[in-house]
Amino acid sequence: MGSRGLCLVIEDDRDIRGLLTLILTRVGFEVHAVANGVEGVAAAWEHHPVLVTVDLNLPDMDGLDVAGYIRKRSEAPLLFITARAEVDDEMAGMASGAAAYLTKPFRPRQLIEAVNRLCPAGPLTAHFQDQRS
Repeated sequence: MGSRGLCLVIEDDRDIRGLLTLILTRVGFEVHAVANGVEGVAAAWEHHPVLVTVDLNLPDMDGLDVAGYIRKRSEAPLLFITARAEVDDEMAGMASGAAAYLTKPFRPRQLIEAVNRLCPAGPLTAHFQDQRS
């Protein structure tokens, strides 16, 4: 199976970062995962991902700011994955360039569906997913 491209995961929680990496790898992405916003912006500019997941509550900067910096140099879809569940938070996220917004805790199926909407799978990837369902 060919790769769907590089997904950048920006998530400070090690367990969630590991879960995201596992799920995204299983659906065909190469994953580069970082634990803070500064590393995330640098990685986005260096690696040119096809998809970026961003936690809004990062230790060094707000995820909305991270999204703004990434958006200046990248057209990759931004998927916010955050504990911020208020409508105002989601609206601010979408206004800052998010293509989708997923609240924690999330189910793996929700992540896969959001990712597939943002980066549609090719025939090989779709076949792989059907076998795993």
